[in-house]
Amino acid sequence: MRFFFWLRRRRVFVAVVAVVAAVVVALQVFAPLQAAPPVSPTSARSHATTARIPIEQQPFYGELELTAKAWSDVVLDQVVGGSPEATLLNFYAVMAEVGHRSERLGRAGSWRQERLTPAERQEQIDDTELLFRLAVKALDASGFPASVRVDMAEEAAIQLKHVLDYVFTHSAKPIRIPDAAGMKAINDLRTTPTDSWRLPGAAITLTAEEDGDPDNEDYRFSVPTVMAIGEMYREIRDFPVVKQPFATPDFFSDFVYTPGYLVPPDWYLALPKTLRQTFEIPFGDQTLFQIVAVLVSLLVFLVVLVWLVSLLLDTYRENVKKGAGLIDWKRDAIAWRRFLIVLPLVPLTRTVKLFVDDVLNLSGLPFVVSTYFFFIIWYVAAGFFFFYLFEALGRSSAEMVVRLRGGGTTLQLQRITNFVMPLCRAIGTLAAIALGYQLLIELGLPSNTVLAFSAVPGLAIGLGASKLLGNLFAGLSIQTDRPLRVGEFCRVGDNLGYITKIGLRSLELQTLESRVTIPNSVADEATIVNYSRRGMRSDQPPMQVLEMRIQLGEDFSPYQLEEVLYQSRRFLAGVPALNEPLVSIDRRSDDACCALVVVAMVELHGWEAYLRLREQLLVHLEELVERAELSEIALGLAYGTTAQQLKRLPALMQQVVEEDPCLQFQACRLGRIGAFSYDHVLEFRSSHLEHDDFEDSLHELNRRIIKILETHGIEIPFPTQTLMLNPADATHS
Repeated sequence: MRFFFWLRRRRVFVAVVAVVAAVVVALQVFAPLQAAPPVSPTSARSHATTARIPIEQQPFYGELELTAKAWSDVVLDQVVGGSPEATLLNFYAVMAEVGHRSERLGRAGSWRQERLTPAERQEQIDDTELLFRLAVKALDASGFPASVRVDMAEEAAIQLKHVLDYVFTHSAKPIRIPDAAGMKAINDLRTTPTDSWRLPGAAITLTAEEDGDPDNEDYRFSVPTVMAIGEMYREIRDFPVVKQPFATPDFFSDFVYTPGYLVPPDWYLALPKTLRQTFEIPFGDQTLFQIVAVLVSLLVFLVVLVWLVSLLLDTYRENVKKGAGLIDWKRDAIAWRRFLIVLPLVPLTRTVKLFVDDVLNLSGLPFVVSTYFFFIIWYVAAGFFFFYLFEALGRSSAEMVVRLRGGGTTLQLQRITNFVMPLCRAIGTLAAIALGYQLLIELGLPSNTVLAFSAVPGLAIGLGASKLLGNLFAGLSIQTDRPLRVGEFCRVGDNLGYITKIGLRSLELQTLESRVTIPNSVADEATIVNYSRRGMRSDQPPMQVLEMRIQLGEDFSPYQLEEVLYQSRRFLAGVPALNEPLVSIDRRSDDACCALVVVAMVELHGWEAYLRLREQLLVHLEELVERAELSEIALGLAYGTTAQQLKRLPALMQQVVEEDPCLQFQACRLGRIGAFSYDHVLEFRSSHLEHDDFEDSLHELNRRIIKILETHGIEIPFPTQTLMLNPADATHS
C-alpha cells in the first residue's frame, strides 16, 4: 500500500512520462529507417498508359514455374544462388508459396474445411515459417541495427515481394534475368566487372559482393535495396494488384494487422468475425488491438519497473539511516537482496519485448521504438544484475573465508572484504561496460564508432590517467606486500592514525583530527611506520603500540626513581587492556632530568578508545610520579638533639609509618649535618590503590611524626640566617 500511495504522487507520473518521451525521441534519432532516399520502383510513372507485358509472357516465367514446383515439394534447399536468376526466382517463388499458405492457414475454420488434425495443421505452419526464414536469408540486412535486424528483414522481405509483384506485372519491356553465364557475358562488356545486377526498371540490385567475405559467390539483395524497400512499397501499395498465379495482394496487411507470426493464433481465429474486424481497424500501420495491447503491456511493465526501482532505492535509504551502526556481517544479505530485486527485471523485460514484438506483431517505427526501449532497459538491468551479483558473491565469499580461517571478528571481516570487494566490483563493472558496448552495437552504432569509444580509455591514460594506473599498481603492491592492514595504527608520511580502508586507488587513514585519503602511489613511496604488531597466526588481531613519556623533576633521588618504577609497574600489571607493559627511565643528552617511559601493546581500533585509555594511563602515572616524590620526606632535627635521641629516631619513624597498614617503612637515615640541623631522610612505600587515599594517609603520617617528636622532646629547629654588614654599608646607613 505504501508503494501505491507513493505511485499516486503526481511527480512520479511526470517523471515516468518524461523518461518515456526522452527514450522515444532518442530512439527515433538512432533508428536508421531513412538510410536510403525514396526510390520509385519503376522508371515510368505513366503505368496506366504504357503497354505492359503480362508476367506469363516474360522470358523468365517458364523457369519461375519450374522453380515454384520444386519448392512446393522441398523445403530444405537454400534460396540464395550463384546467379541473379537463381536468387531472384527462388525468392519470388518461395515468398509466393509462403503468402498463399499463410492466407489459407489464416482463414477461420480452415483446419475444419481441409479436415486437418491439429498436428497436421501445426506441421504445415512450421513448414511455412521455415520457407519464410529461408527466403529472408536472401536479403542482406546488415544495414539494420542488430536489435531489430531479424524483424526488419522479415518485414522488408514481404514488402519486397509486393514490389516484385508490381514490377513483374507493369514492365513495358521483357525482363531477362541473367544466369551465371549471362553475368559473365555482361561483365565482359563492362569497363569494370562487378558481381552486381540491377533489375531493369527498378532500383532493386542483387550482388555477390559482401564486406568481410571476399570469397562469397551467392547473390543477395543489396543493402541499399533492402534499406529502400519500405519507400518502394509505400510508392506502389495503393496501386491495384494485377491478378496472376504468384500474386499475394494481402500478404503484408495480414502480416502486420493480425497477432502472431505468419499465421494468427487459433484463439484469435476463433473470435467472431465482427470482433476481429473491430480489432483490425487500422491506425497507420497498426491496428486498434495492437495499440491497446501495447499500451496495457507497457503500463503494467512500467508499474513493475517503478516498484522494483523503489525497492532498490529503499535498500540505500536504509543504509543511510543506519549509518555507522550497520552491522558488517549483514552487508552480504543487503547485497543479495539488491541482486534479487534486479533479477526479475531481466526475464520480465525479455518476456514483454517478445510479447510486444512477436505476439502483437508491431511493425514500422512503433516496432523500432519499442524494441529499442526494451533493449535499453534489458541491457541496463543486465548491467546492474552482474554488478550486484559480483557484489553479493564478494561479500559472501569474504565471510566464508573468515569463518574457514577460524576467525569471527568484525576487523577480520573488514580486512578480507577490503581485499575481495575491489576485485569483485572491478569484474562487475567490466561486465557492465561490455554490455554497454554491446548495447551500442545493437542500437545500430557502427562497429568503427564503438572501437573509437574503446580507444577513449587509452587516450585518457595518455593524457592524464597514468596516475590512476600508478595508484592501481601501487594498491596491488600494498595488498600483496601488506606493510599495513585495515585496523592497524600507522604513520604514513606525516599522518598518524588508524587504517580504515585500503582500496585499489587510495587508502583512508583516520587521524585524530579528520579522515585522510592518501593515493596508493604516495603511500607506496612514503615511509610507513606500523605501530601494530601481528601475531604468528594471521587470524589473530594486531596489537597497537602505546607509548608514553613523562618528564620527572630535576631533584628526583635514586630512591624516588626506584619508587616511581615500582609503583608504575605494579599499576600497569593490573590494567587488563595492556599486554606486555614495559616501564623504564631514560635521559636524553639534551634533557636536564630523567623521564619515565612506558610502552605497552594494546588492542584498540579507533581514536576514541585510544585516547580514552591513554588519558586514563597518563593521569594515573602522573599521580604515581607525585606519590614517588612524596614517598621521601626530609626531616631536620635541632643541634640540641642528643646522640641517644638520634639513635632512637629510625625506630620511632618505623613505628609511626607502620601504624598505617598501607604504608611500608623503608629507611630513615642521617643524610647530612646541615648548617643549622641534622638532616634525616625518611623513605617509605605506599600500597594504596587510590591517590586520594595516599594523600590522606600522608597527611596523617605527618601529624604522627610531629606528635612523636614532641613526645620524645626532639625539636625541629627554625631556620636561622646570619646577616653580615660591611663597614662601608654601615657608614652609608
